[in-house]
Amino acid sequence: MNLSPHKKIAILKLLLFDYLSAILAWLSFWAYRQNFLFSIPYLKTPEKFFLRDALNGLIIIPVAWCVLYYLSGTYFDLYRKSRLHEINRTIISCFIGCLFVSVFIFSNDKGDNQYFTNAVIHYLFLHLFITLTFRLALLYQVKQNLIKGKVGFNTLIIGGNMQAINIYKQVSENPIALGNIFIGFIYSNKEKGNGMSEYLPQLGHINELEAIIDKNNIEEVIVAVDSSEHHLLENILTRLCYRPVVVKVLPDYYDILSGSVKTSNVYDAVLIHIHPELMPDWQRVCKRMIDIVCSAVALIALSPFLLFVAIMVKLSSPGGILYKQQRIGLLGRPFYIYKFRSMYIDAEAKGPALSSKMDNRITPWGRIMRKWRIDELPQFVNIIKGEMSLVGPRPERKHYIDIIIKDHEHYKYLHKVKPGLTSWGMVKFGYAENVDEMIERMRYDLLYIENCSLALDIKIMLYTLMVIFQGRGK
Repeated sequence: MNLSPHKKIAILKLLLFDYLSAILAWLSFWAYRQNFLFSIPYLKTPEKFFLRDALNGLIIIPVAWCVLYYLSGTYFDLYRKSRLHEINRTIISCFIGCLFVSVFIFSNDKGDNQYFTNAVIHYLFLHLFITLTFRLALLYQVKQNLIKGKVGFNTLIIGGNMQAINIYKQVSENPIALGNIFIGFIYSNKEKGNGMSEYLPQLGHINELEAIIDKNNIEEVIVAVDSSEHHLLENILTRLCYRPVVVKVLPDYYDILSGSVKTSNVYDAVLIHIHPELMPDWQRVCKRMIDIVCSAVALIALSPFLLFVAIMVKLSSPGGILYKQQRIGLLGRPFYIYKFRSMYIDAEAKGPALSSKMDNRITPWGRIMRKWRIDELPQFVNIIKGEMSLVGPRPERKHYIDIIIKDHEHYKYLHKVKPGLTSWGMVKFGYAENVDEMIERMRYDLLYIENCSLALDIKIMLYTLMVIFQGRGK
């Protein structure tokens, strides 16, 4: 999601405040710690400790704190953050960070257990107090910007019935500012004249939904469609999968009773919130870090093997070593996927065609590579570039996606996350040999979308290794 300049500045301010907080906390704690160090008789050159502590306190430790906060998901859109949630996140982060500082810094002070305990408690209290003071002051300023309307979320309403009007009034007249800046509305069907045009300008027709979102930089979409219009609602939600917007849907009683409506703001309208990001902030950051580290390590560690595979591909048949093909990724954006070539050149001279077990287009060495999934290894480059992840639905070509969505439009839900090197569908089903098998595999990938987490990613990666070592690829 693209952030406005005000929102980016708020994040930069938070980063600067966290850095300064870490320095101030260290300087405040320094006097207590130095009194202990200088009381040790055999420390003849205390100036060495001044140099070491200056390096730690002004550079190394503050940078380490900011990295920890980044991993915890702190540096995202501040204007959507709950102050209570941020206090809880800060307490947990400070506790974890102080433990690391204690192990790597205080444990070298040669003090007794009482000193170590006192050092940890003093440093934790000082760091937490200073950090929370800066953060709460910034979050207060953020809240004031929302109240005064300096910053907000461009909002589109879909629907023109009385329910849409009531939601608009409820949000716009809310005594607690929610930050919604209503740009306009569009009717959810061909009916007109229901009264919504008295409050907001009509921006176009439902068929122009994606273009309207892009043109007006829409960040939130409120879908006020009657609960009886399930097909229309599904169509709208499916189309919104390709836009990084927060979607709020009018629930029916079944949604409320089933627990689909989650809110902590007693003034907020009763709506189902659907965020573009399916994982919590800290899990998204950790997932990306794992992707980069594991891919880089794999490319370096496997480089001799990759060279061997490249030579074998070259010797197996005329043609290039690597094969690239356009696939559809996150939010429906196209990218080029990389593979070791496993087929003869011009294998698709007659048009797109899926491979099968007895496919005579596959080279003998290509058959070995596909059995052990070796042909997929160059996709570690796609992962480092940010086009793919280690775990996610396998990316497909637009040709087959267009065929599938004619009868299964919800296939677009798979594009809410980055495509993966492996997936739940690949573990349970493997390569698809026809469109029907692609649809069958989609069931598992949709389950992944609804349940994605770091824990599930780790399970899928472990099962993928099991499939590879057993040679069950095809």
